[in-house]
Amino acid sequence: MKKPSFSLQLLLGLVVGVALGFIARAGDVAWLTATLTEIGKIFVQLLKLAVPPLVFTAIVVSVANLRNVSGAARLASKTLLWFLVTSLIAVAFGIGLGLILNPGRGVTISTAGAKAVDLEGAGTWLDFLTGIIPTNIATAFTELNVLQIVFLGVVLGAAALAVGERAEPFVAFSRSVLDLVQKALWWVIRLAPIGTAALIGKSVASYGWDLLAPLAKLSVGVYIGCLLVLVVSYPLLLAFVGKVNPLTFYRNAWPAIELAFVSRSSVGTMPLTQRVTADRLGVDRDYAAFAVPFGATTKMDGCAAIYPALAAIFVAQVFAVPLHAGHYLLIAFVSVVGSAATAGLTGAIVMLTLTLSTLGLPLEGVGLLLAIDPILDMIRTATNVAGQMVVPVLVARSEGRLDEAVLNAPPQPLDDAPATVRPAAGPEPAPA
Repeated sequence: MKKPSFSLQLLLGLVVGVALGFIARAGDVAWLTATLTEIGKIFVQLLKLAVPPLVFTAIVVSVANLRNVSGAARLASKTLLWFLVTSLIAVAFGIGLGLILNPGRGVTISTAGAKAVDLEGAGTWLDFLTGIIPTNIATAFTELNVLQIVFLGVVLGAAALAVGERAEPFVAFSRSVLDLVQKALWWVIRLAPIGTAALIGKSVASYGWDLLAPLAKLSVGVYIGCLLVLVVSYPLLLAFVGKVNPLTFYRNAWPAIELAFVSRSSVGTMPLTQRVTADRLGVDRDYAAFAVPFGATTKMDGCAAIYPALAAIFVAQVFAVPLHAGHYLLIAFVSVVGSAATAGLTGAIVMLTLTLSTLGLPLEGVGLLLAIDPILDMIRTATNVAGQMVVPVLVARSEGRLDEAVLNAPPQPLDDAPATVRPAAGPEPAPA
């Protein structure tokens, strides 16, 4: 009997998880809830374990590999530009939904017990900017400060690019570590069907309508906003800018989007995202090796655009703080420019804290939303990862780096570990 594909295994895990969650909640089966919680926690911990070496080496190698890509500066500029444009579209959806739904109006939830969440290095723009630069290199890795790890990776990758051949031993070492980490992480990703069942089951068993009721409008708004980006914004861009059938895109990209939904980690999903982008969507492999790691740490339409906009409006209405046009422009600015603050890890608390502090809203509002954050984070992360694949497709199309044969072929199986991505033998000649 043929083994189910990885995509089907993920779907089966999702169905089994929902069923187990309903059983645990309806029958008040404490041991089942505890088991699902522990299995899900172990799966997420395994993903997080690989984050520091994965992010650092992926950024170093992707930046250094730009020497092998013709028109590298143009590709990087286009990628960043599309990141900004799509983030602006996403935040517009978030603000529009906030004004229509008024998620905090009439909410009777008590704010007396809410505590301010003052994350070090995330309270203000000054804290954010100064927090990018680590005071101790080892601390950046031991405390899992992804933003600082990204900074170190970009600096050393750029330095290796400038030094040239003399830096090749360092780049080769980083590439070897990246290969090892990706191989080990792929073993973890192969456990995703089990992790999916556990994480979804735990969510269903732990979070019911009693918890969601006071925050129903906000929860619905976040899901509607993300779905609008997924089924309206991205398909229109794919169809009219990328000249790609949106159904073909989602058919090929679905495994990465589904894993992002249950794992709630863009960085943890990154090896699968990169493989899907190159092997299923037809994006040039060298360019994908740069764009996907870059996107996994900076491209956050769900966490850094839709959610902060809706949450800021919610907090303002709960605390009876009026917002005017200037505030909405600030929300858009923070969402477009501050996406890197989310840094690809689970949760968007840092981004929300940054947004609220910029608007002068009470940081206690973060505490009101912590309980439902895991539920919202699933759709946010799925939106993030979808955007991290849409932009490379758009840029690759504009640069003639999209392989139509790969894109339109039947989806390649994802059961085996991905082949190692190696740089080209030498720099390609610049186009005339």
